[in-house]
Amino acid sequence: MILTDIAEFAAILPVNRAIAGLDLGDKTIGVALSDLRRGVATPIEVIRREKFMIDASRLLDLLKARGAVGIILGLPLNMDGSEGPRVQSTRAFARNLEKLTDHPITFWDERLSTVAAERALLEADTSRKRRKEVIDQVAAGYILQGALDRMAHMAREQG
Repeated sequence: MILTDIAEFAAILPVNRAIAGLDLGDKTIGVALSDLRRGVATPIEVIRREKFMIDASRLLDLLKARGAVGIILGLPLNMDGSEGPRVQSTRAFARNLEKLTDHPITFWDERLSTVAAERALLEADTSRKRRKEVIDQVAAGYILQGALDRMAHMAREQG
């Protein structure tokens, strides 16, 4: 099920279970996972893209092994907020993935997540080769952390 509202997404998730954040690229899928309390996002892996079914199978196996119950896909909006071809590709990926899993799926604005990830890796004095290897999973971490922070803020407002 694809939900466009993060509040609806958060409301249907079982408690004390991890959620995944994805940074979907043309060649890779960066994957991050939350802790069970959904306070901290941790980059965990980069999946090299091949064909959709292979990628989806690898991703769903990973989520099952880690006990994830929801998926947040970074939505690559243009800087002015408009939707371009990459957004359409991300939405298509979500629609195809929805057919293979019962996990709820939602989107999170990923503008500047890769820039932030790159900056963090530079500040950590990460080598160029290593940055290239991990940038997508670090960007997934930024995407997921943004959504986790928003969900925590909404929970505080309700409580």
